[in-house]
Amino acid sequence: MLVKIDLKKTVEQNANEYFEKAKKARKKIQGLDKAMENFQEKAEVKDTIIKKKRKTEWYEKFRWFFSSDGFLVVSGRDATTNEVIVKKYTEKHDWVFHTDMAGSPFTVIKTEGKEVPEQTMNEAAQFTASMSRAWKKGLASLEVFYVRPEQVSKDAQAGESLPHGAFMIRGKTEYKNPEIALSACMYDEKFMVAPPSACKDGLLLKQGDAKISDTAKKIKAKLQTSEDLDTIIRCLPASDVVISS
Repeated sequence: MLVKIDLKKTVEQNANEYFEKAKKARKKIQGLDKAMENFQEKAEVKDTIIKKKRKTEWYEKFRWFFSSDGFLVVSGRDATTNEVIVKKYTEKHDWVFHTDMAGSPFTVIKTEGKEVPEQTMNEAAQFTASMSRAWKKGLASLEVFYVRPEQVSKDAQAGESLPHGAFMIRGKTEYKNPEIALSACMYDEKFMVAPPSACKDGLLLKQGDAKISDTAKKIKAKLQTSEDLDTIIRCLPASDVVISS
């Protein structure tokens, strides 16, 4: 290795000059090592996020929950999704829930031909009421009726027509009068909003004056979930909601 020496300087001065150069070189190497370490950490975080991205199920296009008895319950978000749920996803052994209040969702229990316990029937009714305009109006309860799919029809009375998302109900209807109440929790690594009895150890929600986006951020933090805010917001009632203290 060749070493250049300035003959105009003393041995000590030459040594000090090389010492300073070596010190600067070490700092550059340390900086490069730190940059590489930060890059690797970011790459690992990105890789983890990609790995955690899960498959989206068909029912997540709607409002949904799994009952305390394990039944899937799906509910319309608006007139269009009400139409889709009833026409495309309702089968003859299912139960259909609705209210007489304008703007209420159609809710369907997917029975898979099984007998539905009373607890699930009550939860479906409570979900229907809570996801209706009753939440925004601050009501404490709302009457909900339920029927079989064959009682739900797009055939209106003679001389009448049904608007998009509306259906004619024929035959006998059964009624429940559930309390307006919802909770937020995680179910099978998915964020879920459901009646409190179906949302074990969940965050109890109530009508309030906070922005949905602000409440969604608090829910995300409290549940420590990787679900994005848009997913959380889509699951919440379509009006102001707060976490019950």
